[in-house]
Amino acid sequence: MTTHVPDLDYPRLLDVAGSVLDAVSDDFVSGVGASSVIAKSPTDFATQVDLDLERRITAELTDRTQLPVHGEEYGGPEVTDGAVWVLDPVDGTYNYSTGMPLTGILLGLLVDGEPVLGLTWLPLQGKRFAGHVDGPLMIDGAPAEQLGHADLGSAAVAYGPFTVGHAGRYPGAVRAEVMAALSSRVARLRMTGSTGIDLAFTAAGIFGGAVVFGRHAWDNAAGAALVRAAGGVVTDLGGTPWSARSTSIVAGAPGVHEELMAVIGSVAGDEWATRPEEFGGHS
Repeated sequence: MTTHVPDLDYPRLLDVAGSVLDAVSDDFVSGVGASSVIAKSPTDFATQVDLDLERRITAELTDRTQLPVHGEEYGGPEVTDGAVWVLDPVDGTYNYSTGMPLTGILLGLLVDGEPVLGLTWLPLQGKRFAGHVDGPLMIDGAPAEQLGHADLGSAAVAYGPFTVGHAGRYPGAVRAEVMAALSSRVARLRMTGSTGIDLAFTAAGIFGGAVVFGRHAWDNAAGAALVRAAGGVVTDLGGTPWSARSTSIVAGAPGVHEELMAVIGSVAGDEWATRPEEFGGHS
């Protein structure tokens, strides 16, 4: 079912959301080094900062925009139905807990699963990335240049972390093969441990592209909106345009994205093609 969504004032929503994130940035900074309070896996966890910030941001956004919020820690409404904020209060939690500044707050707005607005706040770096459909990308409140055509051979590319023995939708062994193939094609490969960093830096042209193996909308929606606002291309690993139903994300400047997909296809073949069930029966 698709819910009717009234016309949304994206600039106003972006301004309101930015003020909400500004208001919690000092608390984000003061909490650096926080330890785990909820273990999700041996290397994935939530801190008390995650929980506190999600509650605070959710309450403010709901009150000021009258739109619901789906957060990483507390969940929320279905992210593919209607207009929904998706929130990761601390992206790169492992980095955050060790004091590494590759971490931030991610907030995206989805309409029927499509990313229409995104904010990535990096309080430890004093950087703010924001944008909505029809752009432009805003960096620290100023419009950035649109991404131009670029080549893979002159680009730094962010690559999602993995364990070689991991199975699942995108097996670690194949991820390693793709990384090996990319290593001889790109100027530099980088593994930051933060999806938000990877996608915001791609939107800003710091990275030429990014390959992300995670499926969660709270990780990917903000960055997908930023890259599109900047004039970049965002799909899944099978080449289907990204939405909240996607199980992965490949983002890049024009030219770089096409070359990334060609390298991925040369290694994974159709193994990583978009599956019909992932898009409600549409491939």
